[in-house]
Amino acid sequence: MLKGSAFAAIGTLATPAILRAQAKELVIGCAGSHTAWMEQIVVPHMKDAIGADILFEGTKSSVNLEKMSSNKDNPYLSVVQMDDPVMIQAVEEDLLTPITSGPVPNMTDLRSDAVHMDGMWCNYVQPWAGVAYNTDFKSGGVASWEELWAPESKGQLIIPSLQNTEGMWTLFMSAMLGSGKPFSEAQYEIDAAFDKLGALKPNLLSVYTTMSQAFNLLEQGEITMLSGNFSSYALPRKASGVPVDLAAPSEGIFAMPSGICLVKGGPNPELAEAYVNEMLGPDMQSAIANFATSVPANTTVKAGAVIPEGVPIYAPDWAFVAANRRDWIERFDKLMAI
Repeated sequence: MLKGSAFAAIGTLATPAILRAQAKELVIGCAGSHTAWMEQIVVPHMKDAIGADILFEGTKSSVNLEKMSSNKDNPYLSVVQMDDPVMIQAVEEDLLTPITSGPVPNMTDLRSDAVHMDGMWCNYVQPWAGVAYNTDFKSGGVASWEELWAPESKGQLIIPSLQNTEGMWTLFMSAMLGSGKPFSEAQYEIDAAFDKLGALKPNLLSVYTTMSQAFNLLEQGEITMLSGNFSSYALPRKASGVPVDLAAPSEGIFAMPSGICLVKGGPNPELAEAYVNEMLGPDMQSAIANFATSVPANTTVKAGAVIPEGVPIYAPDWAFVAANRRDWIERFDKLMAI
């Protein structure tokens, strides 16, 4: 009896400590391609700045959306970092709670175009997307997107699935090249886009859903080009000494904003707001922008990527993407099956 009472006492004393530990833990959904800087920059900073132990799950934005949706009645994610078109879907499914300037004062320093739908999400960083290439095999770079369709590129190309947001860039450039219209009009010419994509199939080694595996093949010279890749991944790999670079072809490049949001009903909401505030603040904005070669959203920060000059930079109608993406994915998967 005494032994049982002793263990009961230990349990009673230990419980508050366990609860305090749990109260300082946040589970964050983010992109798999963000793993390096999440581990090296964000996790230690958040421990020092807000005392939070960060657990992050790196995967595609569409998978993060599925996690939020399937756990809507009992969320385990507190914050999610994902792409704008998927954010729109999350808002439509009532999965987010607005970010406000009271608990997140750093949002007032963001560019006006970085705050969406009355604070339902904010962009915290913006890479640019073009064509990654192996410099050992394409020393002259990629001057035009049409090089993806060139006969000499047969079997030398990988493109992203439309399940991945970066897959949209090849689709939209196909629309431009296939329709001959400017981007503002061409992005709605989806039949022309799929016709042009079909002509790309002989040059494909594969279509990826996991970008890191495809990028490894590029580094090894198994392929010469990786379409739709972005500065926050390709340029740090270049800086590490591998034979890759990111081209800004003459027809244009794409803005690829990454968003951050609060999960509705997520655990530890005040700590989650503190996390978002830090992510939008000058220290994190500068560190992430420099590490990921991206453009910061905070207007007080001068750091990160320099957008290539002399080429157009496009941002699509994300509402149009969100409304049609599921159908496009199904059509793409049938057309591009290898």
